[in-house]
Amino acid sequence: MPKINGNEIRPGNVLDHDGGLWSAVKVDHVKPGKGGAFAQVELRNLRNGSKLNERFRSADKVERVRLEQKDQQFLYESDGMLVFMDSETYEQIELPADILGERRPFLQDGMTITVEFYESEALNATLPQKVVCRIAETEPVVKGQTAANSFKPATLENGVKIMVPPFVGQDEDVVVNTETMEYAERA
Repeated sequence: MPKINGNEIRPGNVLDHDGGLWSAVKVDHVKPGKGGAFAQVELRNLRNGSKLNERFRSADKVERVRLEQKDQQFLYESDGMLVFMDSETYEQIELPADILGERRPFLQDGMTITVEFYESEALNATLPQKVVCRIAETEPVVKGQTAANSFKPATLENGVKIMVPPFVGQDEDVVVNTETMEYAERA
């Protein structure tokens, strides 16, 4: 694996550090008045989610890890485990349901997601950025109501509550951004 200098660390890089795999969340380059410059890096463990703040001088060498990304199709959920299938090899893998965190309700049958692997271990899963959902409950549309930056609460069929513009009614399909968990547009 390639080794990089401590000042080359960027947010999103995955590092092999202290016997674990860490993702760089935030990187601040500091040049104090006295002494050498260093990078103050906030790291998140990819296996257990713990956080760590570490200083890397430019002379420090760290091992950068490349994760392999594969598209996997969601099949079903069983006993808190999500079952996915590789669309090329048809191999099935199981991941814990909490790997998606608060975005879990947006996972739909047959949806293709991106899973990041280190060797044969699945570390992370990412949903598509935009997902189509149906509104289960919201206030009725009021004629003549202005659409200028006024939003109303709505509940999606998957139970997630979002804010939608006043012209969107019940039983309509909307596109939701899974990164911000906000309304994006009408479907």
